[in-house]
Amino acid sequence: MTFAVLRLRSSVNNNRRTEDTLKGLRLTRVNHCTIIDDNPEIKGMLKRVKDIVTWGEIEPETLSKMLTTKANINEGLTDDFVKEYTEYETVDEFAKAVVEGKEKLESIDGLKNLFRMHPPIGGYRGIKKTYNTGGSLGYRGKEINNLLERMLGPAAEKK
Repeated sequence: MTFAVLRLRSSVNNNRRTEDTLKGLRLTRVNHCTIIDDNPEIKGMLKRVKDIVTWGEIEPETLSKMLTTKANINEGLTDDFVKEYTEYETVDEFAKAVVEGKEKLESIDGLKNLFRMHPPIGGYRGIKKTYNTGGSLGYRGKEINNLLERMLGPAAEKK
């Protein structure tokens, strides 16, 4: 299982251990997103920062849109680029392999596991409550895909 983790709150009034955990997850700023594998260490890290981030299981289609619109490669991540640097033919195939845990984003030279997202269209539901109580923080399961799609905005629909 692969999670998308998104930072929603700033570092004001956070203790040092929490900030170190966020750095370990590569979430140094608000609206930064990273893709991580599910393991006990990561679950412990997510438990520590549950009041600052939201996370859930990402789907291949959402990851594919994120790679084509928000990947931090100068040329942009295209099917030709993926075909040249990996064994996969398209961005969609590569995204599916990443979600299934067969491949890592870092396997493409220059591609970092960090996405700088825009604030979501329509805003957050609230960043002081958990997702289950009507807010945006904490575990949200497959609903993370809806939030990420809103953060990609109209640019994802054009590609």
